Amino acid sequence: MIAHGKEIKIFTGNANPKLAADIGKCLGIELGNCTVTHFADHEVSVSFYETVRGADVFLVQPTCYPANDNLMELLIMIDACRRASAGRITAVMPYFGYARQDRKAKARDPISAKLVANLITAAGADRVLTMDLHANQIQGFFDIPVDNLLGGHLFAEYYLSKYGFGNDNLMVVSPDAGSVARSRSFAQLLGVNLAIVDKRREKANQSEVMNIIGDVKGKDVILLDDMVDTAGSICGAANALYETGGANVVYACASHGVLSGPAIDRINASCIKEMLFTDSIPMRDDQPATDKIKYLSIAPLFAEAIHRTYDEISISPLFR
Repeated sequence: MIAHGKEIKIFTGNANPKLAADIGKCLGIELGNCTVTHFADHEVSVSFYETVRGADVFLVQPTCYPANDNLMELLIMIDACRRASAGRITAVMPYFGYARQDRKAKARDPISAKLVANLITAAGADRVLTMDLHANQIQGFFDIPVDNLLGGHLFAEYYLSKYGFGNDNLMVVSPDAGSVARSRSFAQLLGVNLAIVDKRREKANQSEVMNIIGDVKGKDVILLDDMVDTAGSICGAANALYETGGANVVYACASHGVLSGPAIDRINASCIKEMLFTDSIPMRDDQPATDKIKYLSIAPLFAEAIHRTYDEISISPLFR
């Protein structure tokens, strides 16, 4: 797969080493020799045990829980590679943390997504590779190239294998107005109609379902979102579709399973038959077990994107 002479190196922090290893397997490359540990006071310590001089370096590190530790690991890894004269440094962030703070919702709010973009750029990254940003405008927060891959195609392939294309008994539902564009594109991939759950959010991590726009009665429905944090919104929408809208079966899928606090308990207690995530964020060891949650691998997608970046081939086919 590797076509030209410049060496490629893939390293990982502690955020999702399994995903990094899977990406390496898809490319036929072993992960680079690097350790990321912490001092007694929890400062991050990074050590690279092989040369990166002139290499095309890819650092696989989603900034998921614990977000601050994983972000600092990434920044310090970037800095170490820059000081070691790496030829090009790509921050591979399957999940971009702080993405929800992308604007000032009220007076004196920070725009943390822009701050994180500045930090990554200042650390020395030459480009960023991520997936399903919470807000597409975050690409413009960077002064370096950002490739934002789409997970909807992976979900579409999964449901097409179950229902086929254009199934009249299937419908895609957007859990809120902000996800309509994403859900519409997903519905087009499946060849089905779209409905919308209209809700009002009273405060952070809480929402009240108000109305269902579209007829879902007797339909198998798929809720699509970019991330699930405490699962209050997705479970509230699912219950409304089933109890009020009369849906037959409710599936749900999201690119990033943040799954904070009571999320898994809420999913288990909801009417959702199956909750589908990508493995951009690994399930933590301290989370409750559940049979409802399944994961799709994004390793082949990111491996192809890394291959195309390394060989200077267009990534745009991955968006189609």
